[in-house]
Amino acid sequence: MLETSARLLRLLSLLQSRRDWTGPDLAERLDVTTRTVRRDVERLRALGYPVHAAPGTAGGYRLGAGAALPPLLLDDEEAVAVALCLRTGAGGSVEGIEETSVRALAKLEQVLPSRLRHRLQAMEAVTVRPGTAGATVGQEVLTVLGAACRDRERLRFDYLDHGGAASRREVEPYRLVHHGRRWYLLAHDVDRADWRTFRVDRIEPKTPTGPRFTPRELPEDAAEYVAKGVTTRTYRFQARVLLRASAEVVTQHTWAGFGTVTSAGDDSCELVTGFESLDSLAMYLGMLGVDFEVREPPELAAHLRVVAARLTRAAESRPAAPGRRGALPPVSPADR
Repeated sequence: MLETSARLLRLLSLLQSRRDWTGPDLAERLDVTTRTVRRDVERLRALGYPVHAAPGTAGGYRLGAGAALPPLLLDDEEAVAVALCLRTGAGGSVEGIEETSVRALAKLEQVLPSRLRHRLQAMEAVTVRPGTAGATVGQEVLTVLGAACRDRERLRFDYLDHGGAASRREVEPYRLVHHGRRWYLLAHDVDRADWRTFRVDRIEPKTPTGPRFTPRELPEDAAEYVAKGVTTRTYRFQARVLLRASAEVVTQHTWAGFGTVTSAGDDSCELVTGFESLDSLAMYLGMLGVDFEVREPPELAAHLRVVAARLTRAAESRPAAPGRRGALPPVSPADR
């Protein structure tokens, strides 16, 4: 049986790890009686921890929110996971979070045992973090959008689309989705009477928020809907291609913003993607290095025949004379 002080710390750790606990469950974990659990709960309350209890057979214990943040009790793996997340947050896509993450990480490292500090220092020494791609998002913007989603309140904001056109939008916000190192808002546009995906870094919220709304049924999983929206719907050409390789193999050679990949069997998968030009689309499909079949659009298949003839002529042509070589400009990311 654990000594009283150690048992209190263990009890606090259990209450922090799950929302609700029954008395018998806690007693079994601590190897004590339910009467001892009740006494230990009273000791935690005397120390300032708001432990709520519900009577009856279906009752139990729950750690409530207090006036101050109580100490968190973390095991080794939890402490390492939190530290790694804080290091990632220090170079993340949320504006202003870097300094906050560094302060929190410094506090955590001060109390870590030396064995854990050495693990983190070893990982830090060999880890290279890429710079933030694209625009960052302000914490206050995410807070306003998140609160509106939670409280089911209409939201008004100024918005710049991908072409730079400004508009005023009124929406029913539902989900914030992080995809391809950017934040997106999935919402139902009131004026357009349809679902829309908005880049959060292009949103300028107007406060106060509007009246509450009755929730609608989401068109599909929020993450999948946003992924399809940012990889296909906003582009001129939208393609559906059957690839002769497994989804696991294809996803290893693509990125989050390239398209959506779904399995079509052990040795094939379907890719749905979008591009601004057929040339760029043909180039990226060829770079995947697998056989494929175009399902739509029909003009893509026709364009591939043109590209194939062009490549065949290039392969069969004689080398250019010295001094006459030219170089075409590389494909710009804007062509995507």
